[in-house]
Amino acid sequence: MKNYRVGIVGATGMVGQRFATLLENHPWFHVTALLASANSAGKTYKEAVGNRWAMKTPMPAAMSDMVVLDAANIDAVKDLVDFIFCAVNMPKDQIKALEESYAKAEIPVISNNSAHRGTADVPMVIPELNAAHTAIIGAQRKRLGTKKGFIAVKSNCSIQSYVPALHPLKEKFGLTKVLACTYQAISGAGKTFERWPEMVDNLIPYIGGEEEKSEQEPLKVWGHIEDGQIVSADDVSITTQCLRVPVSDGHTAAVFASFEKKPSLEEIKEIWAAFHSQAQELGLPSAPQQFIHYFEEDDRPQAKLDRELEGGMAISVGRLRPDSQYDIKFVCLSHNTLRGAAGGAVELAELLAAQGYLD
Repeated sequence: MKNYRVGIVGATGMVGQRFATLLENHPWFHVTALLASANSAGKTYKEAVGNRWAMKTPMPAAMSDMVVLDAANIDAVKDLVDFIFCAVNMPKDQIKALEESYAKAEIPVISNNSAHRGTADVPMVIPELNAAHTAIIGAQRKRLGTKKGFIAVKSNCSIQSYVPALHPLKEKFGLTKVLACTYQAISGAGKTFERWPEMVDNLIPYIGGEEEKSEQEPLKVWGHIEDGQIVSADDVSITTQCLRVPVSDGHTAAVFASFEKKPSLEEIKEIWAAFHSQAQELGLPSAPQQFIHYFEEDDRPQAKLDRELEGGMAISVGRLRPDSQYDIKFVCLSHNTLRGAAGGAVELAELLAAQGYLD
């Protein structure tokens, strides 16, 4: 596999830091540019981050003395990278404009941001679920007037705790109705307990915009390509509640689901155990060998015990049982900054590389 030169836009933020750690020893991707706001430009990476390094592992030595570039100066980046990861904290319209500017400069953008998730010709991909959606890139390039440049996004971190478990069941039994309550870690807000002491011994029953994303984004993941756009699925009804809880990493979801054809609990467990996808078949470096892990113990999955499963890229499921209002209920867990954020974006980039879109 060819080696790709990679830039991280938003490198000083928490997700940007996670990208840096994931890419430190990546077999395909080599970081050649770190980009952030004008305030950080001109400083070394360790100077720009200062005391805000939030990862458990040290800053990658090869990046610590790299000079941070101004993310707005795209001309300075064009000859340094083959593509970029983007994870910035800006107003949505500014993010959309920035990402389109990179794409139009023939720099593919793999985005962690939500700005383009609703754009009809931008694929929003969980590699194990809807890898075929990358085919929309041809239509997007036609709209943008590019030969190489495009934008691809990963989905919201909250849906990656439960949509992967529902996906193979939807295909086989006809998913009709979902209720999901998510209990989301503070790192999803870019915070640590040191920087957000108010969250210790606390729970906040609101995360701005999260419930709308959690109800709409699965429908795009389950959609189909038609006339140069991704048309969202309309055969599933989803309602959610999203709560912030005092957990450092790991989003948990309590899920209730009904189907056209009610499956048995044993059928469901067998489907989860057997589930594999193009990501596993292609041997993508970040893809877990076993995507969905089921725990028989009554008290699993737990964030502290199970969020790091398969490098934080696997989905943990437990407590599957019948429900009095829906057909079934269960609990899911995923690592929100690995599978749900930077790790999912890296795996998406690996998929795009394997499919030839980054060449």
